[in-house]
Amino acid sequence: MALSLNYWLIICLISLVQIQVSQSIHRDDQPYRTAYHFQPPKNWMNDPNGPMIYKGIYHLFYQYNPKGAVWGNIVWAHSTSKDLINWSPHPIAIYPSIQSDINGCWSGSATILSKGKPAILYTGINPQNQQVQNLAIPKNLSDPYLIEWIKPQSNPMMAPTEQNQINASSFRDPTTAWLGRDGRWRVIVGNKIGRRGRALMFRSKDFVHWTEAKHPLYSLRGTGMWECPDFFPVSTSGEDGVDTSKVGKGLKHVLKASINDGFFDSYAIGTYKYNLGKDVFVPEKGSLRLDSQSKYDHGKFYASKTFFDSSTKRRILWGWINESTDAATDIKKGWSGVQAIPRKIWLDKSGNQLVQWPVKEIEKLRKGQVISSNTELKGGSVLEISGVTASQADVEISFEMSTFKNVEELDPRWSDPQAICSKNGAGKGFGLLVLASKKLEEYTAVYLRVFRAKNRYVVLMCSDQSRSSLHLDYDKTTYGAFVDVNPVKEKLSLRTLIDHSIVESFGGEGKACITARVYPSIAIDGEARLYAFNNGTHNVKISKLAAYSIKDARIS
Repeated sequence: MALSLNYWLIICLISLVQIQVSQSIHRDDQPYRTAYHFQPPKNWMNDPNGPMIYKGIYHLFYQYNPKGAVWGNIVWAHSTSKDLINWSPHPIAIYPSIQSDINGCWSGSATILSKGKPAILYTGINPQNQQVQNLAIPKNLSDPYLIEWIKPQSNPMMAPTEQNQINASSFRDPTTAWLGRDGRWRVIVGNKIGRRGRALMFRSKDFVHWTEAKHPLYSLRGTGMWECPDFFPVSTSGEDGVDTSKVGKGLKHVLKASINDGFFDSYAIGTYKYNLGKDVFVPEKGSLRLDSQSKYDHGKFYASKTFFDSSTKRRILWGWINESTDAATDIKKGWSGVQAIPRKIWLDKSGNQLVQWPVKEIEKLRKGQVISSNTELKGGSVLEISGVTASQADVEISFEMSTFKNVEELDPRWSDPQAICSKNGAGKGFGLLVLASKKLEEYTAVYLRVFRAKNRYVVLMCSDQSRSSLHLDYDKTTYGAFVDVNPVKEKLSLRTLIDHSIVESFGGEGKACITARVYPSIAIDGEARLYAFNNGTHNVKISKLAAYSIKDARIS
């Protein structure tokens, strides 16, 4: 008990110091810190954990190292909000204090039980460095901020044994649980055997005693370890989210895994069935697979977690944006890791892909708008978008092509959008140059290209970082994704959130998403510029342009 109390006092002191540090951070000293994306004042942050809404308050927990800017000493840090944008910090919620988590409190999820009671399942690392699953519950249910959490003596709830033959080093990240028609709770935990990724299923009548099912909910060869799995229903009609325990007509289910081999979040859409005591997920024929093409986000976005926002009937997606710099640079600047802007997520009307869009609350931070329409952008031209803070902005732009006569042919061998973007550059593309310097020595290009394929047109979205920094050396990967829109009948749209070192882009009204980390040497703060460009030989029309400066969010 003395050890736990001492640890708690230390954590409280750390939290107070963090608040003081956050108040002393100056943009001149930290040009790459974000202004409206969530991040702690200092140190390492990774996976979002246990997001939920309780008594009208949004809660975000996250993996955090209170001792430094690299991974280690992992605890659950905790912040709350009333609008998903402005956040207040609280003392560390879950930290090593029992045998089954003494070497770390890793990722997990929150579940709202009967009568609205929250419960958290998380992975703990025991003295043998085995990964086991633990339960934490609020100490005071009348506290809407859920400051204190306690751990039942029955922990761990799930653990590797000789009987279940679970690999103790690949058994982590329990999902939000859901209640089956038989009155039993279900949860899946990420796992692998060899190169086969698996979603192990466990069932419980009381949320304390758990039994492993004979069969995984789903598994797939050649995918490696599935971290931070997620499993939830989506409506086949409309954008409203549904509670995680919902089943039946008018619903499909999404299985998502964070693929450790490649560091990307992939999902499949299918049907959830419960037959003869066996829970099974069946991906739809021809549906997206758990592979590198069926991604939530085609850039830097990992370890994501959704929750059902019962107050607004929407499903919200959180995701971790890691750094592109090396550990030495992160240690020097004193922090590492940012959370993406929370996104509303729903099933596209086609039924075969998900759509994502920044939560509407971000619009409260907009100011200084620039609005225009029906502007002709000549081939080979660049147009500055002035009147907004280019280092801290929200830009929505839509294009219409005047002709499709000279559209490039798509080589049948070109199946990888990232490779096309990397090899061919902006080519005949059109879009935005963001975090650009005045003389265009530096910029990140976010753009669209249209190709002609057999009996159709193909739209490609790229985020090119190759010229994003003149001096600083870091990972400057170019990202790419196909966008499921018909350019003949639909406008070609881009929305980009710019936040000093983050370029978070949405193509086709959220049908494709790409997030990039960039660290300009010249285009910093007031030196940053914003441009629209057209590298094609024919004119394109900017049918709509809405650009806004974004105020700082309150995150301290």
